[in-house]
Amino acid sequence: MTNDLTSSNAQPFVALESTVITHGLPYPQNLTLANDMEAAVRAHGAEPRTIGIVQGELIAGLSSEQLAYLASAAQAPEQHNLHKVSRRDLPIAVARRWNGGTTVATTMWIAHRHGISVFATGGIGGVHRGDGADVSADLQELAQTPVIVVCAGAKAILNLPATLEYLETFGVSVVGWGTDEFPAFYSHQSGLPVDVCCQAASEVAAIWRAKQALGLPGGLLVTVPAPKEEEIPAAEIEPVIQQAVAEAAEQGLRSAQVTPFLLSRVAQLTGEHSLRANLALLKNNATVAAQIAVALGAD
Repeated sequence: MTNDLTSSNAQPFVALESTVITHGLPYPQNLTLANDMEAAVRAHGAEPRTIGIVQGELIAGLSSEQLAYLASAAQAPEQHNLHKVSRRDLPIAVARRWNGGTTVATTMWIAHRHGISVFATGGIGGVHRGDGADVSADLQELAQTPVIVVCAGAKAILNLPATLEYLETFGVSVVGWGTDEFPAFYSHQSGLPVDVCCQAASEVAAIWRAKQALGLPGGLLVTVPAPKEEEIPAAEIEPVIQQAVAEAAEQGLRSAQVTPFLLSRVAQLTGEHSLRANLALLKNNATVAAQIAVALGAD
């Protein structure tokens, strides 16, 4: 049911999610990104393990052939029995032999099961705007699964203050990578503070070791501002997000339908600037995660 590639290699590992491949980008751009993120991890001394599901098998370390298959299957998901798999879907995915891209929550769970402590993604899910009852499973996974998640904050389409309040309630520490302010995915500024600023991977590693020594449950969130050259200032992106949110409400979209619509609509309204920012921050987060993984492996 699983593919364990971690035990025979002494290199540090970085988990990578696959939803961005199966449900985030069109083919072949999705495959190019997957390969670029793996290359970024290797370039900084760690070994990538892209996590996904093939024929019901939970795989921590998709082969190049498996990556190519999932990326191309995104063109016709129904034909290939391809699904976006959250943690609640795991038993169904295994029993019905789904192919699947793993969300942040699912990737964390599988990574921990394979002994991988560091995971790079784009942005985590959170509390949706306008509906405090719509909360991503990513937040509960951070509260209970011991993995360091490197991201560009929560997706800017969400309610960021409520998301941070949720993380505080469940004891998840939020680290700013070279910043005292919680990144807002596309933007550096959110007006919201992080719990601590770290300037180096060794500082993140020290916090993680202290958390483990204290016996505290759950993960650690490391938030990395998007590369400056592709950043979209908050004042520029916020009106676009508000328009997309209003359009989603007008169409009566709910739950899992909302995020894909909002991200796609924001990309359309920004003339693909948001897509470029997304690609840049994903690769940048992979680089930072590799540095943290290497620091964790140091004596």
